[in-house]
Amino acid sequence: MVRSIFKFLIAFALVSALLVLALNVLPERREVRNPIPHEIALSDPQFLQTMKGVYGSNIEAGHEIVTLVNGDAIFPSMLEAIAEAQDTINFLTYIYWSGEIAEVFANALAAKARDGVAVRVLLDWAGSIPFDQRLIDTMEAAGVVVHRFRPLHWYSIDRLNNRTHRKLLIIDGTVGFTGGVGIGDEWLGNAETPAHWRDNHYRVKGPAVADMQAAFAENWLEASNEVLQGAKFYPQQLGHGDVFAQHIKSSPSGGSSSMHQLLLMTLAASTSHVRIAMAYFVPDEVAIRQLLDLRRRGVKVDIIVPGDNNDVPMARRASRHLWGRLLNEGIRIYEYQPTMYHTKVIIADEQLVIIGSANFDERSLRLNDEAILNVYDQRFAREQIAIFDLDLRRTREVGLQDWENRSVWDQVLDWGASLLRTQL
Repeated sequence: MVRSIFKFLIAFALVSALLVLALNVLPERREVRNPIPHEIALSDPQFLQTMKGVYGSNIEAGHEIVTLVNGDAIFPSMLEAIAEAQDTINFLTYIYWSGEIAEVFANALAAKARDGVAVRVLLDWAGSIPFDQRLIDTMEAAGVVVHRFRPLHWYSIDRLNNRTHRKLLIIDGTVGFTGGVGIGDEWLGNAETPAHWRDNHYRVKGPAVADMQAAFAENWLEASNEVLQGAKFYPQQLGHGDVFAQHIKSSPSGGSSSMHQLLLMTLAASTSHVRIAMAYFVPDEVAIRQLLDLRRRGVKVDIIVPGDNNDVPMARRASRHLWGRLLNEGIRIYEYQPTMYHTKVIIADEQLVIIGSANFDERSLRLNDEAILNVYDQRFAREQIAIFDLDLRRTREVGLQDWENRSVWDQVLDWGASLLRTQL
């Protein structure tokens, strides 16, 4: 009898462990399971009306968006905004690692807290594992409220694989920063060596900042049980320019399928040229078919991805396994050579630019909490195209022959990595 009970308990434990693993590993079911047909163009006013209706968020004018290229421009702008804060600083990041820039930010945030500014810092537990506890102690001693998002507990293990990948800094509810940068020394400099990564970040003023604040507040509520409300978080937004923008947040529990749908809708509405600058390009089958449909309609597609300098080699292998069909259809793929390429930008025609924290992969589209900004402005699009073209000069194009001539061993490893692509 004792032996039977023991066997039952072992079997129950194994089944429970497999169930927990499945809950973490398997993404949510796709809402869009086929490519979206091309019915309206990005230049058609009806596209904006459709985006308003589908996502329930306004597309408003009144924005000023400044592009910050690499750490030499990104960090000084963020630190200047922190220094100028009067009431509140809300900072959410996936990556906050130890090092020189981590010290600088911790001290800057602590200084503002000592000045009486309400400073809240939310760090994703998984993304900030290499974080130096001493820096948290420095901030908390000064009055900064610091929380980790979804730390490992037995009662939250079913959500361990669902991280917040949002990168948001909101100052006084009026100035917002978003993009790809993390707080780590890898982002210092100007992408001049393999030790200094290539990335974009954006300083935003205008109505969308309130939506950026709401994305922070959503994650903050879960981590702290504090509801952010009132004018100090959501002040009246003044017009700062004529750029139209729309902020969209996603999470597996409500909106991740919309992020996937947004990507497909954008590709379906493109008519001339799509440029994708992406740190992690591991599309699902539906997105691949959407890209193929795009090319068969005569739309040019250029994709820049990291090359040998890559912080997640398995993601590169999984991506490379998928390139054959794309290259065969005339989609052009380029590997960035000097350093790790960490940008997350999609430029559709000269009409729409998608910026923010999301990658073109299943983790971003179906597992992570993400925050992106759709920018509907031709001048902004041309500015991003100019930056894309500069990056293009530092790439190596991968031809179909190059892809086919990979060694058998590389082909096997690429295939094996692709089996894990929902996690990369």
